[in-house]
Amino acid sequence: MRLSTSLLAAAGALPLATAQLHELAVKAGLQYFGAATDTPGFREREPYPESYAQYDAILEDPKEFGQTTPTNGQKWLFVEPEPGVFNFTEGDYVADLANRTNKILRCHALVWHSQLAPWVETTEWTKEGLREAIVRHITEVAGYYRGRCAHWDVLNEALDEDGTYRKSVFYNVLGEEYIRLAFETAAKVDPEAKLYYNDYGIERPASVKTAGAVRLVKMLKDAGIKIDGVGMQAHLHADNHPSEADLINTIGQYKELVDEVAFTELDVRIKMPVDEQKLQWQSECYQKVVGACVKTKDVCVGITIWDFYDPFSWVPHVFAGNGASLLWFEDFSKHPAYDGMVNYFGELIEAQEGNATSCRV
Repeated sequence: MRLSTSLLAAAGALPLATAQLHELAVKAGLQYFGAATDTPGFREREPYPESYAQYDAILEDPKEFGQTTPTNGQKWLFVEPEPGVFNFTEGDYVADLANRTNKILRCHALVWHSQLAPWVETTEWTKEGLREAIVRHITEVAGYYRGRCAHWDVLNEALDEDGTYRKSVFYNVLGEEYIRLAFETAAKVDPEAKLYYNDYGIERPASVKTAGAVRLVKMLKDAGIKIDGVGMQAHLHADNHPSEADLINTIGQYKELVDEVAFTELDVRIKMPVDEQKLQWQSECYQKVVGACVKTKDVCVGITIWDFYDPFSWVPHVFAGNGASLLWFEDFSKHPAYDGMVNYFGELIEAQEGNATSCRV
C-alpha cells in the first residue's frame, strides 16, 4: 500500500530533513531506538524472500535502528528443543547481526509459558526436576550469550489479565519460587546484563496488571534478588491507547523499584481496512510513546518496535481483522507515524536545547 500526499498530510507534518529514528532518539537522551527481527525464511518472513535485500538495508542502517531483539530465536522452543540439547542457530543470526552492525542487543526470553519445547509441558515434573531444568536452561543460554546481551528478558508474561500469577507449568509446580530462581540464576550467569521483567498490558497506571507487575518486582527486591528493569511490551491499539501522561505515570511507578524501563515490543494495530483517521490515531499513539520515554529519560532507556515491516508482523496472524501495525507498508512506503515520531523527536530536542540555553543565561 502506498499513501497519497494528502493522506500523509492528514496524519502528520512533513519530516525533518533526513533525520532518522535512532539518531534522533540518542540526541533526545535515550540509549536507542531499535527494531526486533526474526530469522530469514521462517514464520512471517517465509513468504517474502524478494523483500529481504531492501528490508536488510533499512534494518542495518545505524541511524535508523541502534538496537535489535530476536523475536523468536532465543526462545525455549528453538534453543533447547530436547532436554539438555541446545541449538543457538536462530539466536545467533540476530546476535551476529547486532555485532556486525554495532547495535545494542536485547535478549529475549529465558522463561516464558509460551513457545516452549513440547517436552517442557508434557513432562511429569517433580519440584526438584523442574528446578534443575530451569537452572540448566538459563545457565546454558545466558552463559552462551554472556557479554553480548545488554538486557535479558529473564521472565516474560508471568501475569494473567487480572494481575495474578499465570498458571503456567512453572507456576503450577513451583509457585512463586520459579520467578526468584530465574532471576537468581540469570544474575549469577551474566552479572553484567540488565535483567528485566517483560509483559504486555502493563502500560496503564490504574491497570490491575500494572499493579501485578509492581508486586512481582517488589517481591524480588524485598528478597534481595537482582532485577534492573521493567519492559513494557506496548502492543497497543490505534483507536484506544494510553495517553502520554498515563505512560509517564506508569513509568513513575516502576521507577520507584527499578533503575530502568523500556518499551520493548511496540506496535500499534489498526482494525482493517486502513483509512486516514486510523493512521492519524496510530501516529498519535506512536508519538505518545516517544514523548513518555523522552520525558522520563532518567529511567526510560529506549524504544524497540516489534519489527518494522508490516508483512513481517505477528499481528494479523493472532488478531483477526487487525494489521498495519508497524512503520513500513508492504511496498516499503512509510506510515505517517514515522514522520510523526521524527517531528515529535525534533520538538522534544528543541525544547531540551531551549531549556539548556535558559539555564546557561
